[in-house]
Amino acid sequence: MTVCLLLLSAVALTAAVPVPRALVRSWWPDREPVVALWVWQCLVATVLLCCLTALVLGAAAVFHTVRDQVFAPAPAAVTAAYDLSAAPVWAAALTALLACGAAWTTAMLGRELVEARRRRGRARAQLRERAPELPAGLTGLDGQDGSTRGPLLVLEDEYPDAWWLPGHPPQLVVTTGALRRLTDRQLDAVLTHERNHARAHHDWLLHLSTALATGFPRLPLFAHFRDQTHRLVELAADDTASRRCGHLTTALALIELNMHRGVLSCSSSHRLLGERVDRLLQPPPRLGRRHRALTTTVAALVPLLPLLIVFGPGLSALA
Repeated sequence: MTVCLLLLSAVALTAAVPVPRALVRSWWPDREPVVALWVWQCLVATVLLCCLTALVLGAAAVFHTVRDQVFAPAPAAVTAAYDLSAAPVWAAALTALLACGAAWTTAMLGRELVEARRRRGRARAQLRERAPELPAGLTGLDGQDGSTRGPLLVLEDEYPDAWWLPGHPPQLVVTTGALRRLTDRQLDAVLTHERNHARAHHDWLLHLSTALATGFPRLPLFAHFRDQTHRLVELAADDTASRRCGHLTTALALIELNMHRGVLSCSSSHRLLGERVDRLLQPPPRLGRRHRALTTTVAALVPLLPLLIVFGPGLSALA
């Protein structure tokens, strides 16, 4: 049992500190944002699984009730292989710490979801008052006409803008300024970008990363996960729009929508907008199929490490 807890702690620390810092410095995430998002999710899943399995194993060693519940269906040889009766003092302290961390994580996730739902409710109430539905001639979400446009709300505003409002169903909002300034092709690129956010459920990734970073601000993994998620979801949506409507069209649409915000300025708050435009105008070379497949496969196998560590002694006893 002691060896399992030490191995789980080592894997969790490795996935939480050095690996995220190395990933942030890597060159390939900008080229493959979807793959990078998958890698970040696998790293987070690895750390959470390490903590969860260590919590269950430590609680089984400290509390007889938990031990009886967890190992009830297991043969006596399996229970003996974990040597739960010889739990060191630090195992009890680690179990208490992990229990507090689990409760805090649950509270942060619940708080983020409640606040997000409240914000969406306020935004939808404001839109119902201010925005009429788009005329039927401009609808056609996945329709027979092949248009990329879907049910929209038009907001009377001189500034060009378009955004996606999560919910059931997701709502696309566009201002009259955007309808006047953008060409039909550019508008299709913008709406394709926003619709990709809805289809990929990027809002759940953003909520998860924000909650973890808020709850554990000093942990490099969660801080980088939040920052990179906000960045990579935009790059992934840009790629979807550019594949359908073209790189130049998507870049011009992005410039037109954000010109009044200073998209081409050197301001740190708008740096991502400038980088997105540069990336669309000069698309970086993408990874090959083999590299993408290898990266996604390895990332998917990493979260299995905590399970292999925990079930290792039991499988050895059965063998």
